[in-house]
Amino acid sequence: MAPWLSIFGDFTKDASAMYNNFRVYGTGLLCVMGLIVYVGVKFVNKFATVALACVIFSIIAVYAGIFNNIDGNDKLFMCVLGKRLLKDVAVANCSKDEGGILWNYFCASGECDPYFKEQNVSLVRGIKGLKSGVFFDNLLPSFLQEGQYIAYGMDPDHIEPLDRPSYNQVYADLTTAFTILIGIFFPSVTGIMAGSNRSGDLADAQKSIPIGTIGAIVTTSIVYLSCVLLFAGTVDNLLLRDKFGQSIGGKLVVANMAWPNQWVILIGSFLSTLGAGLQSLTGAPRLLQAIAKDGIIPFLEPFAVSSKRGEPTRALILTLLICQCGILLGNVDLLAPLLSMFFLMCYGFVNLACALQTLLRTPNWRPRFKYYHWCLSLIGLTLCISIMFMTSWYFALLAMGMAVLIYKYIEYRGAEKEWGDGIRGIALSAARYSLLRLEEGPPHTKNWRPQILMLAKLNDDFTPKYRKLFAFVSQLKAGKGLAVVVSLIHGDFTKRAGEAAAAKQALRKVMDDEKVKGFCDVLIASNVADGLSHAVQTIGLGGMKPNTVIIGWPYGWRQSEDDRTWHVFLQTVRHVSAARMALLVPKGINFFPAIGDKIAGNIDIWWIVHDGGLLMLLPFLLKQHRSWKNCKMRIFTVAQMEDNSIQIKKDLKMFLYHLRIEAEVEVVEM
Repeated sequence: MAPWLSIFGDFTKDASAMYNNFRVYGTGLLCVMGLIVYVGVKFVNKFATVALACVIFSIIAVYAGIFNNIDGNDKLFMCVLGKRLLKDVAVANCSKDEGGILWNYFCASGECDPYFKEQNVSLVRGIKGLKSGVFFDNLLPSFLQEGQYIAYGMDPDHIEPLDRPSYNQVYADLTTAFTILIGIFFPSVTGIMAGSNRSGDLADAQKSIPIGTIGAIVTTSIVYLSCVLLFAGTVDNLLLRDKFGQSIGGKLVVANMAWPNQWVILIGSFLSTLGAGLQSLTGAPRLLQAIAKDGIIPFLEPFAVSSKRGEPTRALILTLLICQCGILLGNVDLLAPLLSMFFLMCYGFVNLACALQTLLRTPNWRPRFKYYHWCLSLIGLTLCISIMFMTSWYFALLAMGMAVLIYKYIEYRGAEKEWGDGIRGIALSAARYSLLRLEEGPPHTKNWRPQILMLAKLNDDFTPKYRKLFAFVSQLKAGKGLAVVVSLIHGDFTKRAGEAAAAKQALRKVMDDEKVKGFCDVLIASNVADGLSHAVQTIGLGGMKPNTVIIGWPYGWRQSEDDRTWHVFLQTVRHVSAARMALLVPKGINFFPAIGDKIAGNIDIWWIVHDGGLLMLLPFLLKQHRSWKNCKMRIFTVAQMEDNSIQIKKDLKMFLYHLRIEAEVEVVEM
């Protein structure tokens, strides 16, 4: 905008000088903008109106200048050697005269450069106008590799470097590609969330955000795309690719095209940049403060504090520090793709959230915008992810990894806010779908596995009586599968509901301590045997109904004053048998290993009745847990004296071989 204000010398000769200028002026401008935002959002809104008026006037001036210069103008001339663009050459010095600047450079060693001798030097108008037909020259791709010279066409003789250093020739400082152009262009349209970020300051956010967002997108898209086409039809190909304007002394091309004066563009572009920065500095701290107020990320909680005027001062300071880090980079081309990743992740997750809420039919999802459809959100999500990987696949993977870590951290913190959790909705839908699939037919024998219903007896203080029973269930499931723990309290539900809730909490605590994955419940019944029968019949849902019941051995039936203990036990056995469920009764449960113990020795299986392989499966499942991992299996079966014991042993070994179970086989004759 103002090359004469360069602090670090002529930036057209040294790119690092320009980056140092960016750092100094950018820091000063950031401080001014921070003070403006600190004054308050009302001041920013008033300034935004002034900035918007200047920007609109500047855009009109550009359009007017393009058509006013339809035949071009003589404000900008470039010095061209052959087909190559030269820099730092004044119009008066653009000649091959002996003793001139170009002659002294290319013929410094006494012998002139071959390219200089063969080619002519010419002055070329930078702004040729729409009538010149330069649009068709700019229509073709002209992507260069880093270090190649900017020249007409792609002839290697003109774009490849010379043998001697090329100080005064314009060259490509990076390899341009479609993805880099996206990275550079994308931050200019990142104001799409400005309305959402400041929704708390809007009088009617539901009405203002859709109209304002769509209006902004349509307007800016028309302006950007039309300017791309009109510039391509007005500006010479070489000047269009001279990124820093080194061939014209660092001047702005668009300013020299505008009508009536270049200062309209210089002031307009400055206010446009300032306005966009102020909008970001207004929205970002409020967004940061809102996240901090949710209380899901502990180290951000200090930024939830507001000043006496209701301004997020702490969040603003953090935002300014982050901005300063970007300014210190100097080269905004390096920062643009990284910024694009953050914005694309933001937009992608917004689209994902909208699509999930619609597909899951969440009751609190009631969009007022009538033209919305979930397909639009999925298309937006796909485009965001595609552009991320097209721009930089490793940055994309890094950004997604960070998002997953943040989500898992929030999940670990157990945050439950009014906005809910979409993943829980997905889990609910998946569970419903899976349960319905399980109902399509009975499970195959090979897919059978014990789904455990454990009937836990309670002490007088409503704590589980046999804690080792929980450890046994956990070891049997080896951390996988599902278990349901049910206890029963004798009495009237209306009177003992509070005791049932306390007993359920005690059950849940023991389950967590013993690492039992599953659910627990407490029933109240006037008759204990009937209550257990009801539990056996009704616990479970569809294909997830338990198929195996575990109950404790009735140790005190002999000492019991009445017959209730053994009567309840026998009734439960009969009910489980009638329900065609497997029954496990671990006797001497207090001598079983705890969840952290490791035992060694033999697990003996006395296989008397052919049960379909359940007795073989149980020790195999136990051995999956680290407590029983070092044990060996021995299988004993009983034969009559007249039976062929050798053949029985051989058949049993073959049976185990087909079951892929390793065990020692013994046949006991009776």
